[in-house]
Amino acid sequence: MLIIISWIALGLGVLSAIGITYDIINHPQKMKVMNFVWPINGLFFGPIAIWAYYKWGRVHAVNMNVPDNRGAHAKVFVSTSHCAAGCTMGDAFGVPLVAILSLTIMGSTLLAHYAVEFILAYLLGIIFQVAAIYPMNKKSGVRSSVKAAIKADTLSLVSFEIGMFGWMAIVNLLLFSSPPAPNGPLFWFMMQIAMMLGFITSYPANWWLVKKGVKEAM
Repeated sequence: MLIIISWIALGLGVLSAIGITYDIINHPQKMKVMNFVWPINGLFFGPIAIWAYYKWGRVHAVNMNVPDNRGAHAKVFVSTSHCAAGCTMGDAFGVPLVAILSLTIMGSTLLAHYAVEFILAYLLGIIFQVAAIYPMNKKSGVRSSVKAAIKADTLSLVSFEIGMFGWMAIVNLLLFSSPPAPNGPLFWFMMQIAMMLGFITSYPANWWLVKKGVKEAM
């Protein structure tokens, strides 16, 4: 039954990402990086991402001339989704890398996942953040944008990884006698849940960063 649920959840994620991508082709976002952020969030949030995109994302489409009446929580949600996209891509690249190279740290595959995925998520998160900051800050140059991205994204990303890594520990050490393998649907369903929990733990950090002006509301 759990395998069936896993396939359904993964299928909904893929279909949601495809559906959002199709609409973005016709309604591209003003902030170009969000053209990638929304479909990536669809991979783990599924129909929730579709709902959020149509409610809060389409207002940023280039060819949609509508007033931005979103509240603070909606803008922080979108800011958090931006962070989540970088983390998700870090995992998407990191998990196969650990598996293919049979990496371990102190004999632990889980610790290897933590290290590799954190590094990749951080690098990709900064790239995503620079892609958001630089177009609005071209006069200050790329170096200034990178510094601003590190300042804006570090706390957000660490908070995301706390939720994600915490769930990975529960899955590997408590829920299953033998951890799910990366080549099966159950593993990726567990990772979908990990991303959702990471989003939840990252949201308060993004709220604080936006409130303090460290990070721009999106």
